[in-house]
Amino acid sequence: MRTCLPRGGIFCLAQAPQCVHDHAAGPRAVRVGFSVASGCLCDQYRKGIISGSICQDLCNLHKVEWRACLSSVPGRQVYSGLWQGKEVTIKCGIEEGLNSKARSDAAPRQELVLFDKPTRGTSIKEFREMTLSFLKANLGDLPSLPALVGRVLLMADFNKDSRVSLAEAKSVWALLQRNEFLLLLSLQEDHASRLLGSCGDLYVTEGVPHGSWHGAALPPLLRPLLPSALHTALQQWLGPAWPWRAKIAIGLLEFVEELFHGAYGTFYMCETTLANVGYTAKYDFKMADLQQVAPEAAVRRFLRGRHCEHSADCTYGRDCRAPCDKLMRQCKGDLIQPNLAKVCELLRDYLLPGAPADLREDLGKQLRTCTTLSGLASQVEVHHSLVLSHLKTLLWKKISNTKYS
Repeated sequence: MRTCLPRGGIFCLAQAPQCVHDHAAGPRAVRVGFSVASGCLCDQYRKGIISGSICQDLCNLHKVEWRACLSSVPGRQVYSGLWQGKEVTIKCGIEEGLNSKARSDAAPRQELVLFDKPTRGTSIKEFREMTLSFLKANLGDLPSLPALVGRVLLMADFNKDSRVSLAEAKSVWALLQRNEFLLLLSLQEDHASRLLGSCGDLYVTEGVPHGSWHGAALPPLLRPLLPSALHTALQQWLGPAWPWRAKIAIGLLEFVEELFHGAYGTFYMCETTLANVGYTAKYDFKMADLQQVAPEAAVRRFLRGRHCEHSADCTYGRDCRAPCDKLMRQCKGDLIQPNLAKVCELLRDYLLPGAPADLREDLGKQLRTCTTLSGLASQVEVHHSLVLSHLKTLLWKKISNTKYS
């Protein structure tokens, strides 16, 4: 049984019963709550408070079919669904997935419920400046941000009438408060699920990618109890064939490259597990969960001047760690381990089992070198890029000019 628990009554499932997926009863048991679930959101749409490209299909035409609850974490409301003949993922009212303390500077949640930003009388120029200020605070003061503001305003015009109404502005502003939505705008679509539409602070992306770690289906309490050898065996027995894993790994390395050299700044992976590594039916890499990726500006803001006794006190999310200056008792701003080193630790367990004999030794050596990278990638940029390039080349040579490429 999986349960999605609404928290605080401020999200799109406010007024809804618990989302319960009972495998014995089937999907019908889930749908009982969904008409109620979207009810409060649709009330706001009909009152003209919010807007969105799928509001009509969701609220009036009932063309969005809700299926199963995909999350067991309170505050993270994620569902599978069907829209326009496509398998989709429906996400709404998602609390930030990293560190609640890291949200101390965020706007009060009540503002998201009432959609009371921007206020009536706000001009498009003021809204543009408001959006730019928000992006600077979250992504850093980057020269590329005006272009991103332009994308936000273009997206805000949900009905494509070349103007942004108050309801459209309120809706896109609420969406921007969602970490994953902000990342979907900031990163290329190659490695993240494509955004298909939204209504208020609910948004729909293309279907859930396949999971790369089959142990992720196990109950969370059982996962730490399984020996690493069993994890490896599960991966070999149930996972894709090794050449497909190599293709997925190349996509993951390209994603790491984009996080470091992205158009809208640097991003950190702050929960680096195989459970977040997904792939399409063609074995192209897709990040399964962007909630765990954070802009450098947000991580630095959280760490800067933070009181600490030990380095463990200087952790953003699950594994974005910085050293503790024990003399000053303050966290330093630089992370101990770059994205690439953490990803290479994953790839040792993912790629070495079942690797071709003529590749295993060289691959193992490259991955060991990669895991020893330390400090900010910007400080070791040449070495970082060289290690990443060598790994991609090594894997690509093995699968190029085959059906796996």
